[in-house]
Amino acid sequence: MASMTERIVRSLVDDGPTTAAALGQRFGITPGAVRRHLDPMVEQGLLTAGERAPFGPAQRRGRGRPARVYAVTDSGRAWLPQQYESLSVDVLRYLNDTHGEGAVRDFARHRLQRQRDDFHARLKLVPAHDRPRILAELLSQEGYAASAETAPAPVEGTQICQHHCPIAHAATEFPQLCDAEGEMFSELLGTHVQRLATISHGAAVCTTHLPATSAGSISASSRPTTHTRSAS
Repeated sequence: MASMTERIVRSLVDDGPTTAAALGQRFGITPGAVRRHLDPMVEQGLLTAGERAPFGPAQRRGRGRPARVYAVTDSGRAWLPQQYESLSVDVLRYLNDTHGEGAVRDFARHRLQRQRDDFHARLKLVPAHDRPRILAELLSQEGYAASAETAPAPVEGTQICQHHCPIAHAATEFPQLCDAEGEMFSELLGTHVQRLATISHGAAVCTTHLPATSAGSISASSRPTTHTRSAS
């Protein structure tokens, strides 16, 4: 059964922007119960909330404070399972069968080039200690619902946690996709990183550990080694 988050996103994609009260009627729950899901989704960048819809006809207003109208963002759409995941896997299989694992690895790095360049331009403007947090915000804008958190004791450092992975299905068969992302994190943050868990291997969250001594010297040309621990 789909989660409430997925049901909300799909409803707003299919039927357009609306209010918590209208969503509650669709799902058979109270507006307050819906808002408990809506507020975190707005914070994660999956939805926007305003006095009127960003497109379409304006909601009819009555007396008093206008109801907030919720709409899906580009990140929210990217959060949904993609219809073409099976096609992506077929293409990767063909690439692997005809040109080998190295070609898949090269493709995995190539597909992140735009993201790498964009993130690099933004991260180089902030202090090193802020880069994990800003990186998590940038990932969230891309649909990964990410956060940067202090590692649990006694481990020292920071963990970047991604609560959603749009390519998890493909990455299950082709871990080169996860490896390329880890390499990108290492380049952007100027330190080695360790992937502790991935959604593609059954974990609830993709978790990447950054040591407490992250230097943060960003180099677009360097390709530091990414240490990956299998998530089983």
